[in-house]
Amino acid sequence: MNKQIYTHQDGHSDLTDDDLAEKVLRYIQYSALIDTSGLSVMAVGRTVVLSGYVSCEAEVGCVEEAAASVIGVHLVENRLEVLKH
Repeated sequence: MNKQIYTHQDGHSDLTDDDLAEKVLRYIQYSALIDTSGLSVMAVGRTVVLSGYVSCEAEVGCVEEAAASVIGVHLVENRLEVLKH
């Protein structure tokens, strides 16, 4: 099965919980152009919690900015860590 990418139809602001989390992850994959295999996105209402690992400190901010820019997200809690090589 092919992964769905972020599309114009994802512009709806009424999504919450699992639907919002999936939308945020798709947007991060689409816009940040980083390896998201170590990321986990959870949403409670319109609050998004990012957890997992990224490869460098710059990616922490990039992922957070991407998540915050998704329509419908009101708050981002960033728990991302940089993976030590």
